[in-house]
Amino acid sequence: MKAPDLGIRIGLHEPGKRNSIADLGVKVGHKTLIEGNNVRTGVTVVLPPVKNPFRERLFASTFVMNGFSKPIGFVQVDELGYIETPIALTNTLSVYTVASAVVRHMIDLNPDLKSVSPVVMECNDSYLNDIRKMVVREEHYFEAVKDASLDFEEGSVGAGTGMSAFEFKGGIGSSSRVVEIGGEDYTVASLVLANFGRREDLTIAGVPVGELLKDYPGRGTLGKGSISMVVATDAPLTARQLRRLAKRAAVGLARTGGYAYHGSGDVVLALSTAQTVPIGKEPELVSFLPDSALSPLFRAAAEAVEEAIINALLEAKTVEGNGRVRYALPVAKVVEILEKYWRIERG
Repeated sequence: MKAPDLGIRIGLHEPGKRNSIADLGVKVGHKTLIEGNNVRTGVTVVLPPVKNPFRERLFASTFVMNGFSKPIGFVQVDELGYIETPIALTNTLSVYTVASAVVRHMIDLNPDLKSVSPVVMECNDSYLNDIRKMVVREEHYFEAVKDASLDFEEGSVGAGTGMSAFEFKGGIGSSSRVVEIGGEDYTVASLVLANFGRREDLTIAGVPVGELLKDYPGRGTLGKGSISMVVATDAPLTARQLRRLAKRAAVGLARTGGYAYHGSGDVVLALSTAQTVPIGKEPELVSFLPDSALSPLFRAAAEAVEEAIINALLEAKTVEGNGRVRYALPVAKVVEILEKYWRIERG
């Protein structure tokens, strides 16, 4: 269940048909690993809407709000302005294994490949998962690729299996927004791996929900954690403009109560599906919107990230692991709080 299903409106722009990154033709797949009492982890793969990401590269850029994080591939993205692989997400100690799998995936698709820059993002799920076991294997990445679909699960799945958010169960969340610029409709969407936040900080649609739920059971870690954010759009943007778009993810993060604490890694990768940069053949003409037209996209990015984080909480289920428990957000109680607050606000 997502925010709109509960009557929770976040921002001014309307969501897309699926209200997820799939509105851009992006497929998402998961491999969830639950073993014994202390393995709660997995892999999530974001597949751009092209047949071969290495040969049909997409313009992209990154933004690091707080660098307590271990993403792979960001240096080349920022230098050259494109991605050339799928985007994978997993736990902190598994980024290297998953990166090897992404490389193998691109080798399989491209027999002449000699170099490639995989993009892998991470958060630390060691509260619920025995991360030192390093159970994620290359085959799990390929199983996530096989699972990829426009209709994908959110919450406690794939890379989100062992993640926490605001001391509730967190994980994978997604949302989208549609904006009109110059008579054309464009979509901005986000997918997040949410694993951050103190209970008291949680804010939903401007309401201090976390403060009112601070005594709900299952607290722990004092908000330490991270968030990996993917922002995508079908608006024609250059890499420079995509970096500007990526920065607005931080606005959406802040609106949920994210403060980028010292121990938090808050990173963003933004991409455009509007046009490709074919390998070995530079495009003869690159189109892009003028900077003066970007404000609606900026707002849409903030709204999509904000709702994606809330959706991760709403979709997640209670998970026990490592001798601990993370309870799902008590949705009925949240709705009660919001309705009471809105009645008061509206008089």
